[in-house]
Amino acid sequence: MKALNSISALMQQKPRKGLTVFVEGYYQTGDGGGGHYYWDNTSTLTVNNGTVVASGHTSLGRWLLNHKGVADFRIFGIMDSTRPADDALDALVNDTAITQIYASSALLFQRRHRFSRSGITLDFQNFTVSTQGIADAPVNDPFAAVMFFQGNTAGAPVTFTLTDTLVEQTDIFPVSDSSVFHVGDWYAVQVAPVSGSAARELQKLVQVIAIPDGTHIQTGYYNGWALLAGRVISWQKVEPVEFVNIKNMQFTGAGSDPITGSHPVAFEYAVYANVAGIHSTGSFWPVVMRRWNTHYLTQQCSLNNPPDVAYGGAGYLTQQIYCLYGHVSDCHVSNARHLNDFTASAYCLVENCHADGQSAEKGPFVTHGQFEHDLTYTGNSGLMTFANSGATWGGSAKRINVRKHVCPWFVARSGVSDLMLEDMVIISNANIPQSGMLWVNADGLQMTGCTADKKLVISQASQRSARKNIIRQCQFTLIDDAAPLIQSNVTSSVTFRDTIFNALNGHAFASKAPLRFVNCEFEGGSSDASVAVASSTLDLQGSRINKVPFILSGNEPKQIDIHFSTLIQSSVDFSALTLQTAGSLMFVNNRLSDTAIIAQPETSGNVIWQQNMTLTAAASVED
Repeated sequence: MKALNSISALMQQKPRKGLTVFVEGYYQTGDGGGGHYYWDNTSTLTVNNGTVVASGHTSLGRWLLNHKGVADFRIFGIMDSTRPADDALDALVNDTAITQIYASSALLFQRRHRFSRSGITLDFQNFTVSTQGIADAPVNDPFAAVMFFQGNTAGAPVTFTLTDTLVEQTDIFPVSDSSVFHVGDWYAVQVAPVSGSAARELQKLVQVIAIPDGTHIQTGYYNGWALLAGRVISWQKVEPVEFVNIKNMQFTGAGSDPITGSHPVAFEYAVYANVAGIHSTGSFWPVVMRRWNTHYLTQQCSLNNPPDVAYGGAGYLTQQIYCLYGHVSDCHVSNARHLNDFTASAYCLVENCHADGQSAEKGPFVTHGQFEHDLTYTGNSGLMTFANSGATWGGSAKRINVRKHVCPWFVARSGVSDLMLEDMVIISNANIPQSGMLWVNADGLQMTGCTADKKLVISQASQRSARKNIIRQCQFTLIDDAAPLIQSNVTSSVTFRDTIFNALNGHAFASKAPLRFVNCEFEGGSSDASVAVASSTLDLQGSRINKVPFILSGNEPKQIDIHFSTLIQSSVDFSALTLQTAGSLMFVNNRLSDTAIIAQPETSGNVIWQQNMTLTAAASVED
């Protein structure tokens, strides 16, 4: 086999049919370029001086690189970042025979590239990618990334008007004619907004997995929200990009606004589009921007010091719109706006991701409230706020689970149903306003093992769940202002079990809904501390109250139910308990000790005792 030392020597080599040569380098032997080239006298491929090289002897035919599906930027003479690599990137990605692309040096990109191919891996091997002098982006376009992989829509949407309610958690959808669908096809499915301009219960990229009959299709997705009769479902066929992997990049962004700013990666209409090991400094839009994505991984990525965290959409690590089955893990941000943003997304997992610096107060973990459902967060740290982006997107989410999380404050005050919090630690920070606060929606709320060291607020913005509101094994130190712990708009009952309230001082349970405490402790914050209770039904079981009188507020009749499961002296201290109200009191099924000191109810209404039991000092009663 003939050997040549450079591409320029190859161009001077006289070609002949079937000739194969080995080029030892792009500029010179050993510089990493070159490779095995063969002469194809029938080729009319566009010359790129890398994988396709022209002859200096004839305009017919081409020297073609036998790359075996693997290519490097050096075969285009890109040895460092002093020369833009844009032409090389286009040639490599658009060559469908290439499936693996490697960088072996720092690279400079000055254009914003859009691709529609599948089955490719770009491994930058932890070299720096910079964007100084990059072309301006269109106005307000977070998809104008250096690399934007985008699938295509095909044909006109197919619509169907529901004649009956489509129940939650079904994967079978009614259609007018199932023969226009085919198993394996992908569709962007959505309904019209129910409020604002973007609040839709259904908006996902789904695959048809079966055709049960002539008027139904089965998809690879169980819907998260019921749809009422009369709602119109739209099915837009999509040819997604699939199996794209971008990894191991040190990205340095240039520009400080939506026009000049830059960011590395975006995907739309994409399936199995994965990103790993992208570490970005100075990117304007989200480092990893996704819309209409299904089945994907975002792993070991980071963002430090973006140029803007105030402009909407700027300064994110990853934004995910209409996404499904995503997994974000082992990521980190410093001084960013959001680490992870979900909009109208479902069945996603975020784990071992952490935020520090100013990002702690910007909201690293957020959802927009555009009917997100079934999201799980495990082992993360950083401020969280769910379903809290305003009327345009709505304020609805359901079945969000947060486990083993540490943050300066947590807010899920909008319509978040069936929220589950486990082992959440909220720690106030003098540099973060409103820190130390836990604010949740009483709609199927379940909390276990959580602590907040400044403020607890329970309000109610929705009433969808069949699940009870239960808070167990938690501890709240309430050193903030004496705002209601349970706000007056709560209409669902709330039960506290094995929970400690410290530093009570003028706080209130302002809801009239039933309120139950089982084995709880109440500690006053001062000698004249008190707790106002507006509940129509107060149930106290085996609880300890120390230096904090209960004042029953409101004029409505109230039912008081006090149970002790062991000797009152060892389990409950009512020495400072005062029950006073302008309304009447009914004590029903109470088990009291004749040694307990219970102040006379100060009330202008009637006091009614029914089926109560007075215990002696030596008595012990099991519930």
